[in-house]
Amino acid sequence: MRSLQRLSVVLASTGDSWPYDDWPAPDDAFVGSLLRVLPPYRGLRETTADVVLLRCEDPAETFPGLLAHLGARGVPVVVISPRQDTGTVVEVFRSGAGYLVEGDYCDQVLSSAAMAASVGHTYLSPSASAALREGARRMAATDGAMQRLRGLLSPREQQIMELLSTGLGARQIGLRLRLSEKTVRNNLSNIYAKLDARSGTDAVLRWLGTTPVLRT
Repeated sequence: MRSLQRLSVVLASTGDSWPYDDWPAPDDAFVGSLLRVLPPYRGLRETTADVVLLRCEDPAETFPGLLAHLGARGVPVVVISPRQDTGTVVEVFRSGAGYLVEGDYCDQVLSSAAMAASVGHTYLSPSASAALREGARRMAATDGAMQRLRGLLSPREQQIMELLSTGLGARQIGLRLRLSEKTVRNNLSNIYAKLDARSGTDAVLRWLGTTPVLRT
């Protein structure tokens, strides 16, 4: 259980400043240790950390290099950046990373984002989620294929996809819609089949129009 074994987190920062000097707290429920590393992030390929937090000004420049240093380790990443334009957020999300817009959250959210990433959820702060969804709305309004793809889903499935696209997991979606977690997971299995998606992230990318539609 994660409550018994707290996370080991690497903070990869492009600068010396880190606004949360008191994070994580000694009694943090999720994060047990924090290791700070600076560019060029040597040693990340051998890291045994559970999650990497990348704090940078421009993810388009920094994020690909960090992924290259991680190699095949597959350590989940959460990006922290002031950038909140749709293009930047989409590219980070497309790679499976979470995204926190600087100043759009409190320090407690860092622990929640790290925990979510460690169990395969893609955590987005409100501004990052809004940027992703705004881009999707613009694309869907003019893309007939996207409209047909969304039409494959029932109203309930569309509700679930809307919530999944904000970074919520099956349990949180169930609480929002007053459904059991099992019912949500059954719906997600049907959604993945209809969207030709291999995972939750893949389904969200298709739902938001940020990856090519394979079936319409």
